[in-house]
Amino acid sequence: MMKKINVGIIGGAGYTGGELIRLLINHPDTDIRFIHSKSNAGKPVYKVHQDLLGETDLMFTGSLSNDVDVLYLCLGHGDSKKFLTENNISDNIKIIDLANDFRLAQSSKLKARSFVYGLPELNKEQIQSAHNIANPGCFATSIQLGLLPLAKAGLLDEIYTTGITGSTGAGQNLSATSHFSWRANNIQAYKTLTHQHLGEIMQSLTQLQSNTDIDLSFVPWRGDFTRGIFISSTIHCEESLDAVKKLFKDFYKGNPFVFFSDDAIFLKQVVNTNRCVIQIEKVGSKLVVHSALDNLLKGASGQAVQNMNLMFGLNETIGLKLKANYF
Repeated sequence: MMKKINVGIIGGAGYTGGELIRLLINHPDTDIRFIHSKSNAGKPVYKVHQDLLGETDLMFTGSLSNDVDVLYLCLGHGDSKKFLTENNISDNIKIIDLANDFRLAQSSKLKARSFVYGLPELNKEQIQSAHNIANPGCFATSIQLGLLPLAKAGLLDEIYTTGITGSTGAGQNLSATSHFSWRANNIQAYKTLTHQHLGEIMQSLTQLQSNTDIDLSFVPWRGDFTRGIFISSTIHCEESLDAVKKLFKDFYKGNPFVFFSDDAIFLKQVVNTNRCVIQIEKVGSKLVVHSALDNLLKGASGQAVQNMNLMFGLNETIGLKLKANYF
């Protein structure tokens, strides 16, 4: 019987921290040793994550321990690098960072630590031998999974992408656009053409397509729902629809969380799962790739657990066989 993986979580009070706890307390091969939260130290976890009432008696702590095999960082963007700089974390501990601090090649090193970009469908072999993982962003994951097969075939030139995300994508901190009275019956474009995930998306696309003259225009929207991302990416493509379908099916063969659909896809197929579903449509020379996933799971905590499984030599689906909230 395999020894359990001892886990620590930093920043366990937010949305991604809560989802991570939910996954790991039900994972057969993990033991959560501590969940760190300065503002909630001493409180039972279920007092903050009330969906975990009756599921765990774990308490938040304000102290750190090196008695873990892997440490998840569920901190705000920019805070992971600060945390690792200010705290003495043993070099033997593997790190999985859910922020954007180490995703780009030019910022992927900190002292003796080097981070691998943790998109399993692109970098599975590197993840399996990695000591530190930079978990991809939610929009980045959904856009990349819709475009990677096309990049491998050298078919990308100008890309026009629109995506809509739920309110959990903005995190738990209150803002004018996160209040129910603003979100209800409302959508809005934001960070038009300037979204912070563009850099990591381009890094991955050019990893597969040597021609770096790819022009990606991305307009994200805030939506009137809590969870999920739906992406539509449009490119010029002279290949037949059947040929493009084959590209996708061949590329994702053996990847257990990406599914190609011949029918129209929708968010309820993926919410509460670690799955991404993809559909393509073609009219004339215009190809549209639709992709959908849960921003808190395949777009964050679920993918982080998938990466942990790969790092520790486990089947990547362990603890992640979740059914969608279809009804």
